[in-house]
Amino acid sequence: AKPSATTTLLSVLQILKKLVQSGRLEITTGGWVMTDEANAHLYAMVDQLIEGHQWVKANLNITPKTGWSIDPFGHGSTVPYLLAASGFKGTIIQRIHYAWKQWFARHRYGDFLWTPYWKSQSNSASDHTMLTHNMPFDIYSIKHSCGPHPFICLNFDFRKIPGEYTEYSIKAQFITPENIEAKADLLMEQYSRTASLFPHNVALIPVGDDFRYNKEKEMEQQYTNYKKLIDYINEHRQKYNAEISFGTPVDYFNAIRERYDRFPTLKGDFFVYADIFNEGRPAYWSGYFTTRPYYKILSRELEHNLRSLEILFTIAFNRARQTGSSNAFKIYEKNYEKMILARRNLGLFQHHDAITGTSKANVMRDYALRLFESIQDTVKLQEKTIELLVQRKPLDQQHGFLIGELERDNFGKLPRKTPIIVTEGRSTDFIVYNALAQERLEVVTIRTLTPRVKVLDASGKAIDIQINPVWNITETSYTSRKIVPSDKEYEVMFVARLAPLSLTTYTAAYDEDGYQGKMATLYCTECQDEKTKAFEVRSKQPGDIQLENYKMRLLFDEQSGFLKSVTKKHMGKQIQCAIKFAAYKSAQFHSGAYLFKTDPEQRNSEKDVLEQYGDLTILITSGPLASDVTAIYGPFLAHTVRIYNSNSVLDSAIYIENDIDFEAPPKNRETELFMRFVTDIENGASENPEFYSDLNGFQYQKRVKVSAIGVEGNYFPITSGAFIQDDRMRLTLLTTHAQGAASLEPGQLEVMLDRRTLYDDYRGMGEGVIDSRLTRHRFWLTLETIDAAPAAAQPNPPEPNNNNEEQPNPSGADPYQLPSIFANALANGLNYPANLFIVERYDESNQLELNRAVRLLRVQFPCDLHMLNLRTLTESNLPLFPSSSALLVLQRQGYSCRIGGDEMIGYFCGNGSSSSNGGGTGSSTSNPSKNTVLDGGGGEGNEIDHRPPEVRELQLFRRLRIDTIQATSLTGLHPGERIASFTDIYLEPMELKTYNLTFSK
Repeated sequence: AKPSATTTLLSVLQILKKLVQSGRLEITTGGWVMTDEANAHLYAMVDQLIEGHQWVKANLNITPKTGWSIDPFGHGSTVPYLLAASGFKGTIIQRIHYAWKQWFARHRYGDFLWTPYWKSQSNSASDHTMLTHNMPFDIYSIKHSCGPHPFICLNFDFRKIPGEYTEYSIKAQFITPENIEAKADLLMEQYSRTASLFPHNVALIPVGDDFRYNKEKEMEQQYTNYKKLIDYINEHRQKYNAEISFGTPVDYFNAIRERYDRFPTLKGDFFVYADIFNEGRPAYWSGYFTTRPYYKILSRELEHNLRSLEILFTIAFNRARQTGSSNAFKIYEKNYEKMILARRNLGLFQHHDAITGTSKANVMRDYALRLFESIQDTVKLQEKTIELLVQRKPLDQQHGFLIGELERDNFGKLPRKTPIIVTEGRSTDFIVYNALAQERLEVVTIRTLTPRVKVLDASGKAIDIQINPVWNITETSYTSRKIVPSDKEYEVMFVARLAPLSLTTYTAAYDEDGYQGKMATLYCTECQDEKTKAFEVRSKQPGDIQLENYKMRLLFDEQSGFLKSVTKKHMGKQIQCAIKFAAYKSAQFHSGAYLFKTDPEQRNSEKDVLEQYGDLTILITSGPLASDVTAIYGPFLAHTVRIYNSNSVLDSAIYIENDIDFEAPPKNRETELFMRFVTDIENGASENPEFYSDLNGFQYQKRVKVSAIGVEGNYFPITSGAFIQDDRMRLTLLTTHAQGAASLEPGQLEVMLDRRTLYDDYRGMGEGVIDSRLTRHRFWLTLETIDAAPAAAQPNPPEPNNNNEEQPNPSGADPYQLPSIFANALANGLNYPANLFIVERYDESNQLELNRAVRLLRVQFPCDLHMLNLRTLTESNLPLFPSSSALLVLQRQGYSCRIGGDEMIGYFCGNGSSSSNGGGTGSSTSNPSKNTVLDGGGGEGNEIDHRPPEVRELQLFRRLRIDTIQATSLTGLHPGERIASFTDIYLEPMELKTYNLTFSK
């Protein structure tokens, strides 16, 4: 009888397990994908690694030991850090600049210890240093990996499938007794040349390529012919002075560690990647840093919602379990599968041909549909968890009364806000969810259908609001458009102070006193019609435009509507800070999804993309909480700069928003659009300006311009931000998504916004990039002073072996540069904005009772200790069901006390919750968790916890009991010591650590 498909699948699975357990097959890295290393954000990188590791452990009972990252387009130092934190023994990389390849070969440094940049020396087992092997040749295919001569290596690709005619199938000959000696001689010559590039006597030779071993016949051909060669060479060991065996990466690392222990140490990264083998001239892979920004933003939107859900789900699910709320418990169990799918969809998109934007348009669309589906699912599941957490009567649960504020018709459209209904007889509650473990200030905006509205906080007190217009844009012709305030919708803005990890209920109520004093004043030309009654509309006066709050004054150019300068009032000095939009013209066939190259025939490489949109409209909005200037250039660009007047720390930052629409092709063809800041900051010599770009939202790396390699070679990836500085001032730009950035002239910082290249760049995609969409880019901009003196000691004394000086600097190198704590807080706010949910009471008699202020944490986390995730683990024997354990992933975000002055530190760390003197190695440090002593405060309200102290110290969350806390490796596969109390947790500055929390039954 013929075996069934199920029987065959089970037998294949058994064979696979046997091969893995015996070591004949090795699972390398074990992440959900081979992640991109330039565009992926830290949260998603860690999450896809956890998802993959938990899967291979559950299904194959193995723990990966070595990394394999041979296809990302350039390598950063975040992945080796993550692998070291996961207990790995070594990792393998491939795509680095060809000049780096030559340098490694010349010095025989192909195996090296990759250490974090902020480490002064490797002095402990937890220093996260990773033994790394750089494959010495251009690419990983057999043609390019057996040795330095590709056309000789072609002789040793033995794939011959009927109907396939390729260079290897024509060139290669099967091994026979007649040719085996000649072939062995030829192969050993290449292997010897490869081995000569390393200081030990072990060579690693991969045998494979993309889309290989998909035919059983090829596996037989490759194995049989190589086996003949290996046996022959081993039998003639005297002649060849070598021994060859089949092996896996872990065999290689074990072998070199036995023979060698003097590996050089490397700090830094390998961006920008450049190849030279395609055309014989350098090609820089810096285009994909920005390609398809709409998709990059969509990925971060899912990341934000997934993280928000993970934390809520863990708390709500275990509360339901512990309180016996079986109905809620079943709802969470039933929907857990959707959370698993969201993890995997987010993880899938971190692939090095997904978030990079380097897949065909139809493939990118499929990715986007998956992201969109999971965004919808994670928002719906947040609603279900919040419904449990905010109700006063947990045993009489109501469901389906929350809806997320954002609506989205499909993945290709920007989300829009659902109006909150307010009438004389009806008010509406809405819940704001802060998913950060620190108190935060959040600018909240809601939409209403009337300007007669007031907002009440959780205690029922009216708070300050500002009512802004919702602009209606009517196309009167291609070159002309009418922009007027809507008389049907209004934007209500207020600044919320949100408790750490909390759900706060606000009320939008009808204001019988009217709306005087709350309405923004509008300054514009021809933006008023007979319907504009609520707002006072004034004509824009001639001359430059000025916005002002009590901390700074902004000056805008009258003609362009763009920022010109900033005056910091405490300095009493005007600082040049001009914004410019322009574009590079792409070199056809050389600039594409992967590559960025400017047109060499265009004498001035920059082009004015705005001149074609002569219909400029400038709108000015001024109100009690915020003022902004918006410059609209046709359908192409709507650029808004806003400052706040909220009497808070937010008033020190500048908010920027760009709506960009390249329109349908072929408009704006071969266009690489950027936004540039031109300042008087002296960030290096005229030929070699410097800037600092972040890597994966985790660390910052210094970049120095090299004039000889052009614009494209000086563009670097940023994921969260970049800054330029001199000895007195720093300009920091923080962003919501990955893009390319550069500093090409002193005082300048620019970011690439979007790209349209009609032609393929011959790196594998086979088409141009023409599927751009209307995209909203959001930024924070800060101008901060730099204190030249070492930071003063804070109230908490430093830990032993730390000091109050800047970065230990035994080598004489520059100190490691860190953002300010203010910049960290703004970046966290951009990455993880507060989520808003509307309470819908369909029946006026509904007796729904809500806790208006729900705090989920017992104590606020220190200002520099970020809860990266609180991720429920899956039951080991039930792959679609949640367990009672969760991984708590913590990140101690480094910062410098020298940047921004004491005011920022006083705000962010001055509420009795800080325990850190400056979380970076560039400042004094102390235990960030020493102040998180749990005082026994109970659940909601003032309930008293009568449990013994040793029990209370395990309880991090309100109304949720934890049995055990266990340290573990980053992805949860290597258990460590049991933790007696949360006060025993300690992280070094910049460090990531994971703890396994097991909740009580």
